Amino acid sequence: MVSAHIGEAGRKLRFTATTEGMRLDKFLADQGLELTRSRLHALISEGLALINNCQAKPSQKVHRGDLVSLNVPPPRILDVEPQPIPLSVAYEDDQIIVVDKPAGLSVHPGPGHPDGTLVNALLARCPDMQGVGGAIRPGIVHRLDKDTSGLMMVAKNDLAHHSLSAQIKAREVIKGYVAMVTGFLEPPEGVVDAPIARDPRNRKRMAVVIGGREARTRYRIFANLSGFNLVEVYLETGRTHQIRVHMAYLGHPLLGDVVYGRRSPLVDRHFLHANRLVFKHPSSGETMEFRSPLPDDL
Repeated sequence: MVSAHIGEAGRKLRFTATTEGMRLDKFLADQGLELTRSRLHALISEGLALINNCQAKPSQKVHRGDLVSLNVPPPRILDVEPQPIPLSVAYEDDQIIVVDKPAGLSVHPGPGHPDGTLVNALLARCPDMQGVGGAIRPGIVHRLDKDTSGLMMVAKNDLAHHSLSAQIKAREVIKGYVAMVTGFLEPPEGVVDAPIARDPRNRKRMAVVIGGREARTRYRIFANLSGFNLVEVYLETGRTHQIRVHMAYLGHPLLGDVVYGRRSPLVDRHFLHANRLVFKHPSSGETMEFRSPLPDDL
């Protein structure tokens, strides 16, 4: 596969088929693009997918050696309105802001939650962030799931955005979590090294998939409870739902995770909190370290 990524301007992707007789929509769905099957079907129907430089239909068969290309247009630029939503701020200066995100707050607008997000709140607090790092997710350099609580660093200008993004790419940022898993992990300390991509059986989930994107999670048990382990977790990569997927892959999904495990009467969400964040300040290079205690609901 040859892939060219063009940031917010969209993506132009090319693949050389190694399978025979597969439908085009199925072929593209198997490439780990983090696009739903319905989204791929729509892109193909709009003429944005080609086989050997010719427009193709979703049902058209792909043959071994065919050159398949796909143009993924840029995300729709959202008109994000500042909203005075209360934030718990761990640190702030003219370069960065570190927030302690509560569970239930989406990071940025999207389908089903056009407003009432962390980005809406940040724009109300820091109006100059508009457009930093792109208009779609201003200031955002990493994310937490809606129902994951804890520490997030946000850039307030382009210099900071570039620095923080580069640190994440170089794996220089320490992101620590506390999780409660069902059952008892063996061994009590280890590394999960298993690639992650869209679940081929359910495109709304992620899964460990051969050929997926590299994903590494370090964990250590620090408390044994009745039927559960309280676990310290550190991410070496930052894939979507990584901790949740890896713990479920080990057979020990997070307590209360309705997507990768099951609902629990003990908690109203999955038990996952980003409790530690370490990075270098974009201007001074000083090491900044922040910790967050477990919130009341956990």
